Amino acid sequence: MNKAQIVIFNFLDLFYPLFKRFMDKQTYHYLACGGGNTLFGLILFFISEHYLFHQVNVNLGLFIIKPHIASFLVSFGVTFPIGFLLSKYVVWNDSNLPGKKQFTRHLFFVIFSVFLNYVLLKLFVEYFNWWPMPSQIITTSIIVIFSYIVQKYFTFK
Repeated sequence: MNKAQIVIFNFLDLFYPLFKRFMDKQTYHYLACGGGNTLFGLILFFISEHYLFHQVNVNLGLFIIKPHIASFLVSFGVTFPIGFLLSKYVVWNDSNLPGKKQFTRHLFFVIFSVFLNYVLLKLFVEYFNWWPMPSQIITTSIIVIFSYIVQKYFTFK
């Protein structure tokens, strides 16, 4: 175990007694790491939409990206590697699969998640006319539940 892992485990273990009655340690680590990374992603989404893109379409020359989609892409670009590293070294650190295979599986699942996120975000914002931030929160919640199942039984099995 390296120093970063020890620091993360020690921090997480401070709060585990509060959740011990409700879940095993691995599920707690998944929720804590994933929840922290998800919260970070939502903050990046908000900052990107309101301060980076100013809720204005992004013209890339050949095509235009809506600000909520551009914000999602920024958030994803930062949280994807963080999420993989936390999953590999903190949550599913007992996995016997080679790192390359874990990464490949994680990448394929994440590509599917990006597609699902894109579809749900477009549906909620552009067809249901919901606000982008609540739409992203609902979308993220759906994907988090699905992600736990896939990671536990496939990616890091």
